[in-house]
Amino acid sequence: MRVKLVAGNWKMHGSLAANLGLLDAVRAGAAGCKADVALCVPYPYLAQARAVLGGSNVAWGAQDVSEHAQGAWTGEVSGAMLADFACRYAIVGHSERRSFFGDTDAVVAAKFSAALKAGLTPILCVGETLSEREAGITGDVVTRQLDAVLAKCGAAVFSRAVVAYEPVWAIGTGRTASPAQAQEVHALIRARFALEDAGIAAGLRILYGGSVKAGNAAELFGQPDIDGGLIGGASLIAADFLGICAAA
Repeated sequence: MRVKLVAGNWKMHGSLAANLGLLDAVRAGAAGCKADVALCVPYPYLAQARAVLGGSNVAWGAQDVSEHAQGAWTGEVSGAMLADFACRYAIVGHSERRSFFGDTDAVVAAKFSAALKAGLTPILCVGETLSEREAGITGDVVTRQLDAVLAKCGAAVFSRAVVAYEPVWAIGTGRTASPAQAQEVHALIRARFALEDAGIAAGLRILYGGSVKAGNAAELFGQPDIDGGLIGGASLIAADFLGICAAA
């Protein structure tokens, strides 16, 4: 069985005071968890995450990373800067970055490459909108998003990366892809990598992200090609997030 990963994405939530209780609770509750556990927090809280989670089995990461290593890019945060805070993970290509901030497939591929160069593990998000699913082009969309990164970086680097399938229509909406729907796309993703390298495909961790809750996590994670979750809102409530970790 592949090692599962449960990564929490806090989005733009949190405060120093509120974070402390949540971080402490996750650190304590995840002790002994058989899955890899990580929290991806807003940039200002990386120092706090490092201080509270350091020495535990809970890793931390960022929700984005610049494609630029350094220079006159006001407001950007480089992979090397994230590495200074001992980040292990960086999310790239999240649907909100693609939709609201104009991150194209090419930009996502550049960010993925930059994360790897900084020694981070990129979590590459792919997924379709509701209109794309209804048009029957989910596979085309997901394959296009993957191919942009494969063309730039190759398949071998995915031994040091994670893919997350997040159907855009199921993020923060309360709607969740059925286990069968999620498994279908996860299998497609693994098959795409198998065309490049069977070993990479077999070991690749593919997470599901889209309104995962403690109540549906076990069934989702029980699918043969679902290796864990990229958790949004439920990662802001310690008991809910830890329930998902237990399911993994």
